[in-house]
Amino acid sequence: MSVLLEVNGLSKAFGGVRAVNQVSFNVAAGELLALIGPNGAGKSTCFNMLNGQLRPDGGSIRLGGREIVGLAPREVWRLGVGRTFQITAT
Repeated sequence: MSVLLEVNGLSKAFGGVRAVNQVSFNVAAGELLALIGPNGAGKSTCFNMLNGQLRPDGGSIRLGGREIVGLAPREVWRLGVGRTFQITAT
């Protein structure tokens, strides 16, 4: 399978707190990947970097071979990366 999403050395710190430290993974077309961990592990920060809400301090995010770090969230969305939020109450 061809790699659709490539994340290499993704990092983000808030002051002295390193929320994401050198995270790397690949996702192939048709593949499902889970990002799990306890509260405060950096999952949301990682997703916010993937969709353009936060700019990483280091690393790269390539979608279909194209670097997307630095693109506005609307530009990332137009490339096909979206986000939904969990609804905990109705």
